[in-house]
Amino acid sequence: MDDEYEPLSLQDAFGDLKDPRVRTLGHDLTEMLVVALAAILSGADSWVGIALWGQGQLEWLHRYLPLQNGIASHDTFGRVFAALDARQFEACFVRWVSGICPAVAGQVVAIDGKTVRRSHGMGRNAIHLVSAYCGALGATLGQVRTADKSNEITAIPALLDALLLKGAIVTIDAMGCQREIASASTRVSCSSNRPTRV
Repeated sequence: MDDEYEPLSLQDAFGDLKDPRVRTLGHDLTEMLVVALAAILSGADSWVGIALWGQGQLEWLHRYLPLQNGIASHDTFGRVFAALDARQFEACFVRWVSGICPAVAGQVVAIDGKTVRRSHGMGRNAIHLVSAYCGALGATLGQVRTADKSNEITAIPALLDALLLKGAIVTIDAMGCQREIASASTRVSCSSNRPTRV
């Protein structure tokens, strides 16, 4: 296995993430990240669910984390995660996922953009996301929001830069088949309808 595919610890992947809190901290940010990610991977889908999962798994969690102040409340989880820098968190998360999902070599990764339904109105532009999806893994490897008054062409390079796609076959529709974007990938297939290898 290549060194670049060695799994990263959460501490290594999220070490650069800045804690937004300024006063004395009752709960360590790394501990909160571990609890939240483990809870979400176990099926929790809300801050209340994350807190309840953590309380129910406290004995198991103590094997890996000090958790001197126990599990944070759902309100604390919500406040802390809302205050995190979203772009920085996304970059850390993509780095971590790339380290634990090395199986993209030889797999097809589809890059595509979609507008989030009902995300516009009341003076707001619609949210447009560019995602990288690997069908063999059944997982979205990452996504980047396009800048206001921009399009997929500016977001695709940022997404490709954040992912470890060495050896993968990357498919992009015709809009994304720019020379600079194609050179960022090992092999890129482009088609306005169906991906075809070039």
